[in-house]
Amino acid sequence: MDPILILIQIAILLMSVVIHEVSHGLMANYLGDPTAKYAGRLSLNPLKHLDLWGSFLIPLFLLMFNSPFLFGYAKPVPYNPHNLKNKKWGPAMVAAAGPLSNLVIVLIFGLTLRFLPIGGSPYIDNLIKIFIYIVILNLVLAVFNAMPIPPLDGSKIISAVLPYRYQSIIAGMEKYGMILVLFFVFFLFQFISPVILWLFKIIVGSRFI
Repeated sequence: MDPILILIQIAILLMSVVIHEVSHGLMANYLGDPTAKYAGRLSLNPLKHLDLWGSFLIPLFLLMFNSPFLFGYAKPVPYNPHNLKNKKWGPAMVAAAGPLSNLVIVLIFGLTLRFLPIGGSPYIDNLIKIFIYIVILNLVLAVFNAMPIPPLDGSKIISAVLPYRYQSIIAGMEKYGMILVLFFVFFLFQFISPVILWLFKIIVGSRFI
């Protein structure tokens, strides 16, 4: 694979996961918890958010094994749910802010792609390739993080609507979080690939597939 292409994909991935995490912090701050703000984590500076596994090793492994999709994550933004004004729905709103931020990015760049002319110039063609990476990577982040697997955002969203006995089961699975995430990435991720491609086609159109 072209080294420049790899660098572009990793750069897009890093900025996308940073926006994802900052969105969690901004929502928590809006709902009454300034923990992320005081920790200096409401910054778009990637150096404040990088994680050894999520930002480097997992993306590197996926590239080495020629994965059809690149995936990664940043250090979770800290927040204290006890500070939130809405104790029942606040944690779910904080969790949902991350995937929603990725969907906003998808809509901005995806709808732009839908109307960009193809073959107008090398500059436009290269811009289209970059926009395609942005849309696909953010779709991957949004869909993956929506999965109800601890510690992913989906598990916190679904906990808000589940009876307490099921919430305790999800909470108990948190200690196996890294194992569950790695298992999903390397063995089950292929099953959400059709969903990602379907969403891409709906938003962008079929001319890039």
